[in-house]
Amino acid sequence: MVAMTPFSSDPRTTPDTTSDGLPLESLVLDVEHEFSRIAVTARQGIRKKATSIHPDLQPLGYNVLSVLVREHAQQQISLAEELQVDKATMSRTIKWLEAQQLVTRVPDPHDGRAMLVSVTDVARAGFLASSAASRQRLRNRLASWDAGEIRHFADLLSKLNDSDSP
Repeated sequence: MVAMTPFSSDPRTTPDTTSDGLPLESLVLDVEHEFSRIAVTARQGIRKKATSIHPDLQPLGYNVLSVLVREHAQQQISLAEELQVDKATMSRTIKWLEAQQLVTRVPDPHDGRAMLVSVTDVARAGFLASSAASRQRLRNRLASWDAGEIRHFADLLSKLNDSDSP
């Protein structure tokens, strides 16, 4: 198990070793390598899911649809903040999505100056279908693992995601 903080009370642990005294650097390099592989696979997966909805849908547009399916109608500024893009980029993306009939915009009843962006039924159906196919591929990849391995993997990912360290 890798020490999550260099301030461990275990005397065997230093910033350069794990809690069981093993050198940390080579293990960190292995983890970085595997994260790089995951990142490439994830980008490829998002591109594939995006093009299954519309042949010209870019990853940012797919991520917009993802937020709208999950969280329902949103103001453009909220979408830009959540996806960490500037307002101009989000505006262009929403205009393109609207031109492709993947989203609609209506005035926000709570803020007359703003518009609410919603996913269309066609885009929602395409998104749900692409998500189901992706989830099935993950099931297929994990099918040979036992339940304990899957639970342990999920727990480790959770631990990493919840870590306070930058």
